[in-house]
Amino acid sequence: MGSHGAVASYALGEEVWQAVVDDWRTAPLRPELAATLAFLEKQTLRPEELEPADADAVRAAGVSGQALRDAALVCGLFNMIVRLADSFGWDVPSSERLAQRAPAMLEGGYLLTAIGSR
Repeated sequence: MGSHGAVASYALGEEVWQAVVDDWRTAPLRPELAATLAFLEKQTLRPEELEPADADAVRAAGVSGQALRDAALVCGLFNMIVRLADSFGWDVPSSERLAQRAPAMLEGGYLLTAIGSR
């Protein structure tokens, strides 16, 4: 599931999270979240195709510019970390440990000061 999956499951509820895992396009998500996920999918899988219209579509769905920047930054950092972890064989904590950390991650976010205290 990974740390982000644990946080998403905690925030969305297990049933909605499983629907996202199965196919986020058909999951019962708010329009803002669905639009953000479409942007992040393109950022991850086809970054060379991203253009201002993609960001415009997310903002038109009701996502603030700051929220979109935050999501894109976290996505970019996570993509980098995953590639490094795959390259160097870094260990990933167990699903149980990640689930235990989910409430603190959701509350504290991705601020370095919050991460350091976990």
